[in-house]
Amino acid sequence: MDVDIIPTITPAETKSDKKVIEISNLRKGFAQQKVLYNVSLQLFNNENLVVLGKSGSGKSVLIKCIVRLLIPEDGTINVLGEDVSKLNRDELGEMRKKIGFLFQSGALYDSMTVKQNLEFPLKRIKKNLTQKEIDDKVKEVLENVGLSEALNKMPSQLSGGMRKRISLARTIVVDPMIMLYDEPTTGLDPVTSDEISSLINYVQKTYKTSSLIITHDIECARTTANRLIMLQDGEVYLEGTLEEFEKSTDKVITSFFK
Repeated sequence: MDVDIIPTITPAETKSDKKVIEISNLRKGFAQQKVLYNVSLQLFNNENLVVLGKSGSGKSVLIKCIVRLLIPEDGTINVLGEDVSKLNRDELGEMRKKIGFLFQSGALYDSMTVKQNLEFPLKRIKKNLTQKEIDDKVKEVLENVGLSEALNKMPSQLSGGMRKRISLARTIVVDPMIMLYDEPTTGLDPVTSDEISSLINYVQKTYKTSSLIITHDIECARTTANRLIMLQDGEVYLEGTLEEFEKSTDKVITSFFK
């Protein structure tokens, strides 16, 4: 891929009935504030599932519960066939190794070069790799996000969009089975947002990932979604295809899809 021009890539078609995440009747609040209430959803193998909702609707809380960064009050979360609440510390660590989490901030280590940022998770998770295998994997993921020339640069030398792409490269370098995207296009200009959305689809097709994409960016949703869920007041308000959402006459839905 060219560093400046990332072609528009559509999401892969999915027909799998294999569930990689299944959430049932999830509840989570803080003090007296209800955030999530009886949320149920399923993510299927090799699917891009977009979760829409305005700020404060519980989207980010949802994905933090999935990887047990937050503990829900009630409900069940099954990831790759395992009940997350019943995993001990080591089992939870092993489960998290199969999940890529792209944070809003990107969360790169500012004191490390791009190469060192990408090597870090590889050396921590795939401990038996040789240096050549590490170098080859770093080269592969940088090529896949269109930033081969950034290998020895510091994060401070990169634009916001480039940092986001390096963060995505660092996430996929360990070959996760599931990707969790937390507002992947927030703070980016429209052109760069489109590039990141196309990269999400490219990752889905290249690495056969199943992805949960948290966003309030409708263009990102349009580009990436195989299926969508709308959260409203902490509950699932509507679930369906992009076509069903765009044809809806419901005022809550049309306020997003103007």
